[in-house]
Amino acid sequence: MADVHSKAIRSKNMRAIATRDTAIEKRLAPLLTAMGFDWRAQDAALAGKPDFVIEAYRCVIFTHGCFWHHHDCYLFKVPATRTDFWMTKINSNVERDKRDVGRLRAEGWRVLIIWECALRGRSKLSDVALCERVEEWVCGGGDCAEIDLQGIHAL
Repeated sequence: MADVHSKAIRSKNMRAIATRDTAIEKRLAPLLTAMGFDWRAQDAALAGKPDFVIEAYRCVIFTHGCFWHHHDCYLFKVPATRTDFWMTKINSNVERDKRDVGRLRAEGWRVLIIWECALRGRSKLSDVALCERVEEWVCGGGDCAEIDLQGIHAL
């Protein structure tokens, strides 16, 4: 199946995809503040440039888009066009994520991944449920975990 857009339009659309201040980051940021956490965003000095860094608890939080980071949920769909290209790109994102998490853990950082499906969409977690899970992990410990529609679990 051919792409419905020309190469120029597809390229323009892809360049417009934000890498910071995304909708899912904008949903989480005020919740972290409301929970009383002091955080900074997009720390380029750390592997993977985490979306949120909470220095006092030595933890970082990534908000991962389900498509771009290949999450097994209803938001991920294998592209119908240029499938090999897109799957190669997405799989390289997954490998980079693993490498970045490994570096962060080696440097003594705790890592939390919050998936897009938990933050937006028809089945997203409520603010209360999301805050409970984030606070439980940040304050409770654990090296590496993720939050998705099924809740919070260790990686």
